[in-house]
Amino acid sequence: MTLGSLHPNIRLRIAVGFVQRLLSVMMMPLLVIHLAALYGAAVAGALTVCVAAAGITANFLGGHLADVHGRRPVMVAGELGTTLSFGLLALANSPWWTSGPVTFGLFLLNTCCSQVATPAADAMMVDVSTPENRPLVYTINYWSINLAFTVGALIGGFLYDGHFLQLLTGAAGLCLLTTSVMWRWISETAPRDGRAPAGPAAMLRGYLAVARDRVFLRQLAAAALIAAVEMQIGYYIAVRLSRQFPQQTLLAVGGRRLDIDGVAVLGILRAVNAALVVALVLTVKTLLARVPERVRLYGGIAVFTAGYMVWAVSDVGWVLIAAAVLLTFGEIASVPVRQALLADLIDPEARTKYMAAYALNARIGLLVAALCVTLGAFVPALGMSLLYGTAGCAAMLLYRSVLGVRAARAADENKVPAAA
Repeated sequence: MTLGSLHPNIRLRIAVGFVQRLLSVMMMPLLVIHLAALYGAAVAGALTVCVAAAGITANFLGGHLADVHGRRPVMVAGELGTTLSFGLLALANSPWWTSGPVTFGLFLLNTCCSQVATPAADAMMVDVSTPENRPLVYTINYWSINLAFTVGALIGGFLYDGHFLQLLTGAAGLCLLTTSVMWRWISETAPRDGRAPAGPAAMLRGYLAVARDRVFLRQLAAAALIAAVEMQIGYYIAVRLSRQFPQQTLLAVGGRRLDIDGVAVLGILRAVNAALVVALVLTVKTLLARVPERVRLYGGIAVFTAGYMVWAVSDVGWVLIAAAVLLTFGEIASVPVRQALLADLIDPEARTKYMAAYALNARIGLLVAALCVTLGAFVPALGMSLLYGTAGCAAMLLYRSVLGVRAARAADENKVPAAA
């Protein structure tokens, strides 16, 4: 099974998604920095919270609209809105015209347009994939996400100073290209039988039905626990390393030494994680092809959690780097399995609503990670490490029950043809 054997929509979606994520990673932090330069850090923080809240609302709205009108129209409309907002952002930050309020308004619009199309794009990947090829689909998509993150962060970091207008213009041009690709080549994939009814009441009923799906809620809770651990690198672990990590020599070659402090080692850990994912994810997928799915899921989560537990307590540079390698392998092993498991068990008639709701796992993880910064002021590092371990164990138990449900459903489906 190769990339060429997959549905054309999947190949196009992965390519378009790479560009979208690259622009998001490249431009969103720069827009926040730009707002901070215009209004100060405190105001920029409040404005960013408004943008994030609007993005969550747009995500839920997009989930309903894609079930009502289909995947393709919502994806094309969202990408067209993103194109226009980037173009207008370039105009509002040009030598001819500069406006802070318009910049914020367009930032808000850009985020909403992007988020409204996300559930449709995620559901389309499920529509045209099969249980057999989903691990490959999500492995390649995961690799694409991390490559976009690495490239986008480098481009944005190096070109922001003095090239903000050019970056916005280039983003608008790339979005116009992806809009044209979707309009021309991506086909509709929504189930033809039984489109969801329109209207706010129908939207509310649809999401209430999702909220009553206990199997889905278990997956959401497990994903939120893992996200909460994963985001510690930007919160508690970042604070601990910056304050407690003793300056030390990481390498000494000849008469030269590489001395690092907490902030430097934090950057090294992030770089090692991103570089290993980009370099090894496809290779590891091949190596693990014969390993049972259950082993990949449990083993991956366990190794991933163990790496973060080490990050929470160690003050030795090479130990932290070894833990980064360890947790990256766990991440690579488990992520495609978790995503395929979600795709297998959600209701085909409400896929985009499920995808919109599932996106909450990152928001919940972000909130828990932020709270852990406060908790870490009162709990010792070993206690935080054990907390991560508890979260990982809870996630594995939740996935254990979900795997049991999928096995039972597969057995029931096999009985029906046999009885016939």
